[in-house]
Amino acid sequence: MRLLETAARHTGGAPAKQLAREAGLALPTAYHLLRTLVHEGYLRREQGVFVLGSAAERLGSGAAAQSRRARIGKTLDDCCELLGVPLYFAVYRQGEIEVVSVAERPGYRAVEEWADFRATAHAHALGQCLLSQLDPDARRDHLDRYPVQALTPYTVRDERTLLARLERVPRMQPVTERQEYAVGTVCAAIPITAGATAAAVALSLPAHQARRLAAVSFRLGTEIGRVVGSLSFSISI
Repeated sequence: MRLLETAARHTGGAPAKQLAREAGLALPTAYHLLRTLVHEGYLRREQGVFVLGSAAERLGSGAAAQSRRARIGKTLDDCCELLGVPLYFAVYRQGEIEVVSVAERPGYRAVEEWADFRATAHAHALGQCLLSQLDPDARRDHLDRYPVQALTPYTVRDERTLLARLERVPRMQPVTERQEYAVGTVCAAIPITAGATAAAVALSLPAHQARRLAAVSFRLGTEIGRVVGSLSFSISI
């Protein structure tokens, strides 16, 4: 690992003798370890110098992804604490909804995922918000794979009605739903974009607190506007 870290400091590569000296290793030991690192794909030898290989790059990207997830989790936790509601962050990637992070507290628990969020985008605010950001072809492709189905008495009844509703959503405006995914729960979602990737952050409330939905979602939008740079880390996870 020390040898690999030493090689990583030389973006243009370094010869074996230099790496051995800087890593504090005997040259024969360094040669042996370098051959092993090359064999395993952590280093490449190019024109007499050693540079990072694909395995090291994958290792680095995995660590970076973990760091981004931790940062988005903390951002969500901070907003959750401030607003006093459970929060959810999701992205739409490769045709699927991926919930990246959820923040909750003992006094305000997140909605139980009793029906797969990926297959029920039509019924919850998070999914509707993501679908509203897609182009018509991508939207229809998703609904072909995950048809509209009634989850509660309040769920949108058919694809035509849903598409008409999504068409009426002003671009980059909040989306709300009332008891469509779970009876007794109302939700609002705020859209976030970074390049061509659709993302959203959502909140949920008990149905008897529905009158708070507009005010809390407005505050959420304000807070998200302040930290959108941090939230965008999740886009590349």
